[in-house]
Amino acid sequence: MAGNLKEVAQRAGVSLATASRVLSGSPYPVSEELRERVMAVAEELDYVPNAQARALIVGSSRTVGMLVGEVGDPYFDAMINGVHRIAKEQSQLVTIVSTGRDPRRELDSFRLLQSHGASVMIVAGSGLDDPAYREGLAARIRSFSGTTVLIGRHEIDPEQRVLCVQADNLDGGRMLGEHLRALGHTRVGVVSGSSVVSSTSDRVRGLTEGLGVEPRVLEVGQTREGGYEGTRHLLDVDPDLTAIVGTADQMAIGAMAYCREQGLRVPTDLSVAGWNDIWVGRDLVPSLTTVHLPLEEMGEAALRLALAPQTAEPRAQTFPVQLVVRESTGPVRS
Repeated sequence: MAGNLKEVAQRAGVSLATASRVLSGSPYPVSEELRERVMAVAEELDYVPNAQARALIVGSSRTVGMLVGEVGDPYFDAMINGVHRIAKEQSQLVTIVSTGRDPRRELDSFRLLQSHGASVMIVAGSGLDDPAYREGLAARIRSFSGTTVLIGRHEIDPEQRVLCVQADNLDGGRMLGEHLRALGHTRVGVVSGSSVVSSTSDRVRGLTEGLGVEPRVLEVGQTREGGYEGTRHLLDVDPDLTAIVGTADQMAIGAMAYCREQGLRVPTDLSVAGWNDIWVGRDLVPSLTTVHLPLEEMGEAALRLALAPQTAEPRAQTFPVQLVVRESTGPVRS
């Protein structure tokens, strides 16, 4: 059975207050000899500090709340891995809530994590082109005494003290569009996530700029099945399309599956490209051309920014993206 604080103090030969200061991480000065003695006894007795009591002493629960669209989505999983890596280094506990990409649920979950004493809140996934959502998120941030980090592009009042981590999706779209244009593609279909999500709208806008022509865009679920059905619909409407782009890799994988079932050769008959560079893309046959986002690094950066000493000025970190050309894109068919 694990020992309690009183037993730790007695066996270490120190006062209850001294043991509490050492084990809570209090900045109150304690000699190194006493600190080592208390820590050794605590380990021997398998003492587990009370997180809520510690928060009262040091003003932080060392708990990170993280809101993601879908646990299991490779996009969010990579960010979660990055956050967990830094949390382990810094002895932080991470509580993850999947919001199902529902704005109301996200705001309610923010409030729930806030009520449970989170000292850092990470909102993963881009903002929405929705005034009610923006106002609700701004209100939650104002009421939160801890540090808020937004991953992705959010339209938030610059006077609010929030930290931001994002990737240059617009530039990634341009690079992918220029790549397809150089291969001769002018009739391009896009299986797209929701246009009210800022990262998705940035991707489609950048792709359009790079192509120099408007692609045919169809909004579908951001899943493998969405990409499969979306590709079927796009090719039914316009069989002369020469390339399909998914705004997420799993959608492009669905497009490739549809092509395989219909006897369409990728890239000879139809080029396919995706976004995010999830690990499975490189092992497909043919391997998937995609826009690489450093998702794990973005997760790491979010928590590092939150745990660093806060300055008077809001801080942001924007990551460049990279076009990864593989086997699924080729010259337009003659």
